[in-house]
Amino acid sequence: MHLAGKRETAFGARAIVVGVAAALVAYAGAVGAQQARLAPESASASSSNGSAPSGLQRSTSPANVLQGHVTSTPASPPLIPGASVPLSTSAPERALPGMPVPMKPQVASGASEASTASAASAASTVEPASAASAASEAEAPEVPLPAEPPEPNLAQRHGLPPAGAFAMRQTFAKEVDRRLSVSQADQQAYGRVLQHALDESGHGDLANEFVVLVDRSANVQALMLFFRAKPADAWSLIGASPVSTGRPGTYDHFVTPLGVFQHVPGNMDFRAEGTLNEFKIRGYGARDMRIYDFGWADGERGWGKGGISPMRFQMHATDPQKLEPLLGMRHSKGCVRIPSTLNTFFDHRGILDAQYEARAAEGQSMWILKSTRNATSWAGHFLVVVDTARKARPAWSPGPGKAVRANIPAGADTAD
Repeated sequence: MHLAGKRETAFGARAIVVGVAAALVAYAGAVGAQQARLAPESASASSSNGSAPSGLQRSTSPANVLQGHVTSTPASPPLIPGASVPLSTSAPERALPGMPVPMKPQVASGASEASTASAASAASTVEPASAASAASEAEAPEVPLPAEPPEPNLAQRHGLPPAGAFAMRQTFAKEVDRRLSVSQADQQAYGRVLQHALDESGHGDLANEFVVLVDRSANVQALMLFFRAKPADAWSLIGASPVSTGRPGTYDHFVTPLGVFQHVPGNMDFRAEGTLNEFKIRGYGARDMRIYDFGWADGERGWGKGGISPMRFQMHATDPQKLEPLLGMRHSKGCVRIPSTLNTFFDHRGILDAQYEARAAEGQSMWILKSTRNATSWAGHFLVVVDTARKARPAWSPGPGKAVRANIPAGADTAD
């Protein structure tokens, strides 16, 4: 058995040697035939390129193989499934995240290759600040909505007398349980502050509608509802309540932004679910409380080195048992927290729903508006945030007492 095995191995080795020799002969023949076939082409190419040596007949223009064909233009990468690219030249110069941008085909040249290398070098040495800026721009949540032309409310449309609007003082006093008795002098002063803010925003002639003013000053923390019948009139206070605006010093807490904010359906409001977070806190308040959404605004970061970032600016209720007692001091993440009864008053009376009511009258579905509402004819459009930077706390705007401050619940700073 063992000797037979040796004989078989020797025979197999001889067979392998014979096969390899035959393969080499066949390969040599094929190479010779290929050289003979390419000789005329080489000669032709040599004549067309002057006295270039026959050994350097490689083309200097780049070429790519695309689907079995040679092309002088770069092959474009495949699109993401389902994506479409416009063929016009109106495509943006810089791609948005995840958005392919069509590029015009260009034949590469020495200059273009150098330009590409230069661009790559510049990209590799980009300043960290520029990279951070680009990243911040790419991460921006969305483009803020452009301002809408304010739709006239019923009173403006039909020239209603203002008596019903001034009567809202009694309604406010009856339906809102957290109220402030602003001094007469401060009422007039805040009316002037409001007018200045409206002038700066191009709404100086606003009249015959309600306007909500918030003073974010740490020593005030108050919301005031104003009205005037004509542009020449002084603003009159309808009612005031304590609020909480953004408290800096903690991560993810913004300083409440200043400005005139329009309340439009493009930033559709929504309602609280009344659910508890991990700290047993209802951040948006009880179920069905309305969250007034004013869209994205540039807010000052209250943590780290500060700076400006986009934040979602809202006005809403808060946990009625745990956080509402803190109204009157800065405590939110940047939004304006208001009392639950004030939230219900605004919602039921449509105090800021002029644009919503106009869209509903046009037949659009404004699901946020309740069928049981009793909307005012003097509905307004704007929330105005100012900062009087008062050095001392006015007597009419007391903050939470020591007992409340000493018993701030755990996780209170996690709520909006």
